[in-house]
Amino acid sequence: MTVELSSQPKIRILLAEDDDSMRGFLGRALQKAGYDVVAFDNGEDAYERLKEEPFTLLLTDIVMPKMDGIELARRAGDLDPDLKIMFITGFAAVVLNSDSAPPDARVLSKPFHLKDLVREVGQLLES
Repeated sequence: MTVELSSQPKIRILLAEDDDSMRGFLGRALQKAGYDVVAFDNGEDAYERLKEEPFTLLLTDIVMPKMDGIELARRAGDLDPDLKIMFITGFAAVVLNSDSAPPDARVLSKPFHLKDLVREVGQLLES
């Protein structure tokens, strides 16, 4: 019996969301879709993890304690210019009007269905 391993590395998502239940829902939906998800409840801890290891996508809320999502995305982009970034927020206008937000970042406005999140993440990763 032979086991065939995929030559593609697993897509790793760093999730930063301060709402416990939302973080749990998002993490489970993305894991179910086949992604490797590491989640944090604030931007500062998420940034520290980004400094330690590579991720494919940063999925972050904007309004969080310690470091907001826009600052996290800016710093993350400085660490890894190839990192894909998606904001999940109820305050989309804040991102769209921010000069410090990465220009190619995507925004998914709350409320959204988990299948919409998985679809949007897939499209961003393919781009």
